[in-house]
Amino acid sequence: MLCLDSVARTGHLRCGSNGFGMRFIHTADWQIGKVFRRFGEREALFRQARLDAIDALGALAMREGAAHVLVAGDVYDMETPLPATRRAPLERMRRFPHVTWHLLPGNHDPHRPNGLWDQIAADDPPVNIRLHLSPEPTAIADGVWLLPAPLTRKSAVDDLTTWMDRAPTPPGAVRIGLAHGSVQGFDSAGEAANLIDPQRPERAGLAYLALGDWHRTLKITPRVHYAGTPEPDRFDSQIAGKALVVTLRGGAEPEVREEITGRYCWQRLRADLQADEAVADEAARWRAIEALPQAVLRLDLTGTLSLATRQELETTLERLEAACAHLEYDLAGLHLRPSRADIEAIDFDGALRQVAEELGRRIDDASADPQARAVAEAALTRLYTLVTTGERA
Repeated sequence: MLCLDSVARTGHLRCGSNGFGMRFIHTADWQIGKVFRRFGEREALFRQARLDAIDALGALAMREGAAHVLVAGDVYDMETPLPATRRAPLERMRRFPHVTWHLLPGNHDPHRPNGLWDQIAADDPPVNIRLHLSPEPTAIADGVWLLPAPLTRKSAVDDLTTWMDRAPTPPGAVRIGLAHGSVQGFDSAGEAANLIDPQRPERAGLAYLALGDWHRTLKITPRVHYAGTPEPDRFDSQIAGKALVVTLRGGAEPEVREEITGRYCWQRLRADLQADEAVADEAARWRAIEALPQAVLRLDLTGTLSLATRQELETTLERLEAACAHLEYDLAGLHLRPSRADIEAIDFDGALRQVAEELGRRIDDASADPQARAVAEAALTRLYTLVTTGERA
């Protein structure tokens, strides 16, 4: 059992006869200042959530007795944020004076001469923030050395962690690597072009290699992990924002635990609606999503529905959009099969009935051009809406 009584004094845990122990938080890819134009009037909420995630990380560090937070690149989303955007995360970190924050430039915010990071350094940052702008060993606690690999451009030809193999540290030092990039030999879901050797811990004697770039938590080896992002910003990465609580003890493998840090949950859901009853079933499933007001949803819908049920679906989606944080949906794979009741709802016997039946025939014509069928579907849907709701163009 690791002791927490000496964390504030030494930066790590000491447990008497149990030997050395250290606990820290591993995070990455904050991308402060990221723009969410697709969210319209709610964009400011998503930008604010990325800052609030820093508070969550600080609270997590305090709760876990972790004196250090390692940020593995992409603190900012761009190289030239506005001054207020540049300073905002620094002020959030200032609020946790007992936690030291270690910041590394990534591919979104590389360290260039007279650039972002020099501006931060010249702007009197809080004393509990350490900027790692060059590849050199840095003592962060008694017997613990951090080996950073900062990016100085958006992509690098060479593996920037190679220098760690020869990095000088005192005998018996605990060595922790901090880098941003894609791991060689894996199907990368990241953005940075520079590759990192996943065997670096063995080559460089690292107790742990903290990585950033992939926006999902991922274990590469017992000593190599991606932290993911503390607040998601895309579908098909991770549903919830996370950080890693890492405990090192002696020469044993790191103990790594995921913790939720984000506000919004991003989910991409698929549904095949082949029967009218399926809409009600799926609507119930969507409504049952935990913490729906914090859900960012993407619905990919396929199937074949009657006009009446299609209209019911659109009403359901309008209400769901009001209930969740953000809703996107794709109806391109959804097709119409007009029922007799649909046609009669348009016109029991008259000119509109004839138009509706002709459009229905075009929709049912499997040999017709797909674009022509899509136009017929749109026209019939519009006609049905005009007649059944009393809407006027």
